[in-house]
Amino acid sequence: MNNALTAICAGLLLAACTSTAPPSVGYSRNLEPIPGSITYGGQPRTKLTRAPVGSIVPHRFRDRFGRQVSESYVIEPDRSLRLISRRIDYDLLTDR
Repeated sequence: MNNALTAICAGLLLAACTSTAPPSVGYSRNLEPIPGSITYGGQPRTKLTRAPVGSIVPHRFRDRFGRQVSESYVIEPDRSLRLISRRIDYDLLTDR
C-alpha cells in the first residue's frame, strides 16, 4: 500500500513537471493570430511601403480577458506581415 501511494505521488509530480506553455505564446514560425492581432482574419489591406523588408513591427493590445499582449511582426519581401513572437503579461492580482 505504501509503495502504491509513493508511485502515485511520483507520477503526479512528474505530470506537473512536463507541462508546456500554450502554443500561442512565445517565439515560433507557427504562431496563430488571436483576436486583436494585426493579421487576425487575414493580412491588412494596406501595405507598409516605406518600411524596409525585414523590419520588426511591434503591436500591443488587450485580449478578451483584459491581459496585455505584446506581439512582433516582420515585414516579408511581398510586404505582408508575419507574426514572429507573442508575450502575454499576466497580472497575478487580477487574473483568476
